[in-house]
Amino acid sequence: MFTTHWRRVATDDPEAERDLSSEQRAALPPGFEAVGEALASGSGTVVACEVLGGDLARDGRTLAESLDALADTTRQVLGTEPGFAESRALATAWSDTMLGYLNDLSCDDPLTGLSTRHHLRSRISEVYRAGEQQAHALVVVAAPPWPDDVLTRALHDAQLGDTVRTVFPGAETIGHVGPGRIVVLADRDDRIGRRIGLLRRLLDGGSLPRIRVWIEGLPSADEAAGLLLDELTRV
Repeated sequence: MFTTHWRRVATDDPEAERDLSSEQRAALPPGFEAVGEALASGSGTVVACEVLGGDLARDGRTLAESLDALADTTRQVLGTEPGFAESRALATAWSDTMLGYLNDLSCDDPLTGLSTRHHLRSRISEVYRAGEQQAHALVVVAAPPWPDDVLTRALHDAQLGDTVRTVFPGAETIGHVGPGRIVVLADRDDRIGRRIGLLRRLLDGGSLPRIRVWIEGLPSADEAAGLLLDELTRV
């Protein structure tokens, strides 16, 4: 049985100090104690559902099971069905966690069709094993923060990836490493400067907000390249 890291959020609700009885807690679905307490007190319910959604995904619970357990918990504590905000928070956190897990297993991001960060990191290591790091560079494409909605972010990133792919249509690895953040493992030849210029012009003339593009040289050691990639993925 997993544990959650829920904390109570301050509220002006006069019922905010009401707690569950020991009998009520025992009757709740496993792992839903923090959500039950939040429902009873009227404080921090969305936060509790968000934290629990990720825990449930990591514990192997399906989304249907998780939403059913939330409904059961809400009916026991309040006698009503779950609110939209609580259901959305749990489902979004569950989906984000599962997508992260699938991305680690797959070479391609299932929502954008671009290479995952894990696959890009493996390709960079292959370059070092072949002793070809000086012949390659990382082209970084960084957009302003996207909307919070998972599907909307994915659509923006897929559109951004399509534009990058028109400039790097060959064997280059084009990795999706974060919301609005793409890194290309490209040949460092006499064409790379012209390609960067073309990519900037295409992005400036498109429907996406202003986007930065720059080149990062690969360091001398593979371990340092991993640290560089970690830094580039932070948004």
